[in-house]
Amino acid sequence: MTVLRPDGPVAPEPVPEEPKRRWNTPELRRRALIGAIVIWAVVITALVAVRGGGDDPAPAAARPSASPSASDAPLTVAEIYQALTPSVVLIRTTGHDSQNRLEAGTGTGVIANADGTILTALHVVDGAESIELTYADGTKAAAQSASADPARDIATLTPAKLPETLVPAVLGGGSRVGDDVVAIGNPLGLTFSTSSGVVSGLERVLDRDQGEADIEGLIQFDAAVNPGNSGGPLINDRGQVVGIVIALANPSGAGTFIGIGFAVPIGAALGGTGEGDGQSPPL
Repeated sequence: MTVLRPDGPVAPEPVPEEPKRRWNTPELRRRALIGAIVIWAVVITALVAVRGGGDDPAPAAARPSASPSASDAPLTVAEIYQALTPSVVLIRTTGHDSQNRLEAGTGTGVIANADGTILTALHVVDGAESIELTYADGTKAAAQSASADPARDIATLTPAKLPETLVPAVLGGGSRVGDDVVAIGNPLGLTFSTSSGVVSGLERVLDRDQGEADIEGLIQFDAAVNPGNSGGPLINDRGQVVGIVIALANPSGAGTFIGIGFAVPIGAALGGTGEGDGQSPPL
């Protein structure tokens, strides 16, 4: 390998008696200039050869490799919230109790179809005399009950008006213990709140009072939910609604969250026995 010296070729040994005069002659200056030009030309040629690459193709390793689509990777909680919030609705109900006293309730629903059908928990709207929806963009609309499944505490609603931009949620996907999940809802009137956690258990059974049959096959999770979250979506890290939140457990009877929530798997909520296919099936 040739080593190029930036300071030019080695000069002849100077004569001790006249070192300064020998270096200062026109002939030596001319030779030094020629040597510097030659070295500079060699350096430029080498750089052009390296950067130009000639006719040989660039090595494959030097090219950027394709990366997977963002939708193939798990989403962050912030990304899930941004993607799913337009599909979530605030539900407000009014009615009268057994003593004819006016009462109001708050819950959550999720847009489950391109026709605007809302999926929610039955107890959110059961017995309501009026149902009002508020979409994420602020649009308000009245709604009517379309169907009810008391065995699973699931109901669907038909809105009288749709928002300017309708964004149905993606329904489907199974759940495994340890999977990351996100809940979006309206706990205690705090609209469009989000919380995150994991699937804590599967095939749980919820005991119900007043002679109602137990609800089986539930997803247990530890993302924080409170009154007002009922009917809202439980979402996996791919942005799919895997369940509908219906209950929380609190042995004290206080009705506040202690780390145990329950959701009906989306397949059961839709009236089937499967886990869903990641689409928005008709309801």
